[in-house]
Amino acid sequence: MNQTTPKSDLAKRLQDEILSLQGFKTASEGAKSSFDFGALEKAFPNQVFPTGAVHEFLSGAREDAAATTGFMMGLLGKLLQKGGACLWISMNRTLFPPAMKFFGIEPDRVIFIDLLKEQDVLWAVEESLKCEALTAVVGELNEITLTQSRRLQLAVEQSRVTGFLHRCSPRSLNTLACVSRWKVIPIPSQLEDDMPGVGFPRWHVQLLKVRNGEPGEWKMEWSDGRFNYLEQEVKMATPFRKSTSPSAA
Repeated sequence: MNQTTPKSDLAKRLQDEILSLQGFKTASEGAKSSFDFGALEKAFPNQVFPTGAVHEFLSGAREDAAATTGFMMGLLGKLLQKGGACLWISMNRTLFPPAMKFFGIEPDRVIFIDLLKEQDVLWAVEESLKCEALTAVVGELNEITLTQSRRLQLAVEQSRVTGFLHRCSPRSLNTLACVSRWKVIPIPSQLEDDMPGVGFPRWHVQLLKVRNGEPGEWKMEWSDGRFNYLEQEVKMATPFRKSTSPSAA
């Protein structure tokens, strides 16, 4: 007697295949692929941060850009724990490489490429995302079109490299083919009693968009080599808005 596959099983299998192409893990793969990011992983399908996908980060003011860079390094530190290297491509790099060790990244695992034109940055990011020998690629740029972002997504679907696009003060908040859109704002740190200096970096992290997941926001601190959450998640994230205020995103 012939047995037919239930429609629900076919639909689930098709959904898993689509999610896999987009960088998401199935439930069984997720158990082996967790990066211990804590509560924010619950926003993604099967509660696993997607690799082999392109993530978009938005910054307005300079202090927001610095906070975003710190948050990205926290993510990268976990990704690079499993081996590989990262290319960091930009025009006006402000990152101090030795500071990466605070986020668990050995500076010699990151290769910096400094270019003069934004169109060259985009080209270099696309070509780098095709390189299967890399774990991650970071590209710092302002503008990118939907068509250009689709080419990046096609590249990572083949290579399984993870891409981070950091867009600083973009003129247009156009829709992209990225799997997620983030916004990170610095918040005051807290000093230990009677201790001089500054405390551990703290951020208000907003996941504005996520494909097949649930947007949210968290307040967190980077300390002891991991993300530590300051309060429970707020379900709905605030939309990104431009402002003329220097301290606004």
